[in-house]
Amino acid sequence: MSDFNLHPPAGATHAKKRVGRGQGSGLGTTAGKGNKGQQARSGGKTYPGFEGGQMPLYRRLAHRGFSNAMFKVEWQIVNLRDIEERYAAGETVDAESLLMKGLSRKPELPVKVLGDGDISKALTFVVSKVSASAKAKIEKAGGKIETR
Repeated sequence: MSDFNLHPPAGATHAKKRVGRGQGSGLGTTAGKGNKGQQARSGGKTYPGFEGGQMPLYRRLAHRGFSNAMFKVEWQIVNLRDIEERYAAGETVDAESLLMKGLSRKPELPVKVLGDGDISKALTFVVSKVSASAKAKIEKAGGKIETR
């Protein structure tokens, strides 16, 4: 099979629906829009949440309070177990090296190291946060922590 011989399977494509082209077409007169009413008119659309003129639900309910969603800080979590597997003794663990080794996805987001797993190598950590258990394990292995 060659590229120029490809075609869609039978019944996959349809002819364009030509509405308003006479009674014989099956889509004449009202052109498939039913009889009268707002939806039959040109430009006869309503906005999302429209309830026929009744006060919409989103306006009937009180909007009070504060959402922290705009100010939420998204952390990239890295466990000691993964760092132990991918780093050699004496290396520096920072956002760029974590990205290169596939442990993080976005270098601009802050990194937090968690203490899941063990570490036996002396590494230098230059990250935003380190959990208490991870800090104890890193210092026990002879590593250093420099928080930003």
